[in-house]
Amino acid sequence: MIRFDILTVLPGLLESPFAHSILHRAQKKGLTEIFVHNLRDYSSNKHKSVDDYPYGGGSGMVMMIEPFAVCIEKLKSEREYDEIIFMTPDGVTLNQSLANQLSSAKNIMILCGHYKGIDQRVRDLYVTREMSVGDYVLSGGELPAAILVDAIVRLIPGVLSDETSALSDSFQDDMLDAPVYTRPADWKGHRVPDILLSGNTPEIEKWRFEQALERTKARRPDLLE
Repeated sequence: MIRFDILTVLPGLLESPFAHSILHRAQKKGLTEIFVHNLRDYSSNKHKSVDDYPYGGGSGMVMMIEPFAVCIEKLKSEREYDEIIFMTPDGVTLNQSLANQLSSAKNIMILCGHYKGIDQRVRDLYVTREMSVGDYVLSGGELPAAILVDAIVRLIPGVLSDETSALSDSFQDDMLDAPVYTRPADWKGHRVPDILLSGNTPEIEKWRFEQALERTKARRPDLLE
């Protein structure tokens, strides 16, 4: 089982992603635990504010170190964490290989930034990995955190009804997945490839590999490098 502790100033943004579908079923099965911590609960400011103006001037507001530090120290006093991850556009881009690595962890803490960013001292003192979900900027780290949790949880044995499903996903072998089809075999003249209806498993697997290779060459040739 993997436990996730997510630190955020907007816990409401994470309610829906964790309350439905695979992530919800994984929690009900006891295969993962997901706890969301409101950073305002760890602010000593009477207004429960978590941000302030940046030193040196400039636009935007910066999340203060104290709420993060108090919450992190409390959680670390209760258990050891394999990783404390900060979701940030300038982090290492999340990929399938990283998700595979993290799926063997027991306790993962995820920090969600907001506003202009977080005090650099949080990153220097506590963070073990900095991760991004792509070369673009979002309003905060909550959605990237949900993406990271989803990518990891679906790899936990017992989460997916078909144990082999995750192993055949795109990027598992540094290739994109082959096209997939289901009933009906013929829809308004658009037919499923005959090979998939043949029952010849070795030939079907060969076809899928060839299709995956061609798709990867066309769409993501960098993966083949």
